[in-house]
Amino acid sequence: MRRRLLLSTLAVAVVAILLLGIPLAYAAHKLVHEEARRSLEREASTILGGVGYSLQTGRPLHGATIAREYPGRHIFITLPDGRTVTAGPDPDARMLTAATSAGGVRVRVSRPASQVQDAELRLLLLIGSLALLGVAVTVGLAMVQARKLTLPLIDLAETADRLGTGNARPRRRRYGIPEVDRVAEVLDRSAVRIADLLASSREFASDASHQLRTPLTALSMRLDEMIEAADYPDVVREEGAAAVAQTERLVAVVEQLLARARHDRTGGAVPAQIDDIIAQQVEEWRPIFGRAGRDVRIIGEQGLVGMTNPEGLSQIIATLLDNSLMHGAGTVTIHTKPGGSSVVVEVGDEGGGIPPELEARIFERSVSGGRGTGLGLYLARSLAVVDGGRLELVQARPAVFGVFLRQAEQAKLAAERVVIGPT
Repeated sequence: MRRRLLLSTLAVAVVAILLLGIPLAYAAHKLVHEEARRSLEREASTILGGVGYSLQTGRPLHGATIAREYPGRHIFITLPDGRTVTAGPDPDARMLTAATSAGGVRVRVSRPASQVQDAELRLLLLIGSLALLGVAVTVGLAMVQARKLTLPLIDLAETADRLGTGNARPRRRRYGIPEVDRVAEVLDRSAVRIADLLASSREFASDASHQLRTPLTALSMRLDEMIEAADYPDVVREEGAAAVAQTERLVAVVEQLLARARHDRTGGAVPAQIDDIIAQQVEEWRPIFGRAGRDVRIIGEQGLVGMTNPEGLSQIIATLLDNSLMHGAGTVTIHTKPGGSSVVVEVGDEGGGIPPELEARIFERSVSGGRGTGLGLYLARSLAVVDGGRLELVQARPAVFGVFLRQAEQAKLAAERVVIGPT
């Protein structure tokens, strides 16, 4: 923008100088020539007066004397008796001449045209120098003005970018330009509104997470008491242990939501055995799929280790299985495989897949195929991002979703092996 302002201002200045300088140069040319002709006419009149006086007094006319009085001039005098007197250098073709006569005496005075041209050139050089000075002053002023205009715009762009990153602190900076100051005021007001909205959102998420965590903790305690007081310990303990594991995962998910509300992005990603997490989810979901006449199977490479929050990955896989149960058909396949620098968990079924109109928006909030809330895939992707992974739609028809996790070194797993639920 600074370059465009500079070039546009320079173009305007050059056009203005040309519009003024060309007529001025032409006027100066005419003025120099007219002044030279008038000067010759005055000299001719003066010489004519001197010749008349010499004729009246009988004094002789000498060309050398006249030449000394008018150097650089060629003077040709015609007397009444036809005699001629010349003075000065021999004339050439490029002469500027003026003549006058009175009482039978004619006087013609000439000067070299080069003298007039030299004077004209000096005047034109003066005009050109002033024009160049004007251009230089214009460039300087244009640079100052461009800097004055562009620096506030760059600063406003940085402010807008800062707002986009979540830093909603108003800057209260003004620049002395009414239009730019108005934009700065609007950005400051927007920053205040964004800060209020973010604070409200964080408070709501924090309150909701806290309120959910309390009853879940109480439920977990009651389930423990139920297991201890069971009359049929084998059945009740098995069901109670599963319920406790499920409750603990819910508590972990609520803790994750609370951490996200506090903008705690350090996460709880640790090296985890992907097989253990998947096996536990399959064990819980296979009876549900069996009642629907469907099955869940696991294929691919075993023993993969990925950096993830085990509770979060369990929630992601549970969301994908639930999504397949509700919208898919046939057997659900969980395929584990290593990627270039990641561990990939693909979950797919044999159903009709994602409608074309929803394919590009499937992870957006409130986007659903019809019977869902449209939040499951959105929250699942958010959980993956928190742990440094990602959730992608690998194939639309039939639907295959892929969870991409960072690879973990086996040495880390030896130091801290994570196992979810009962083994």
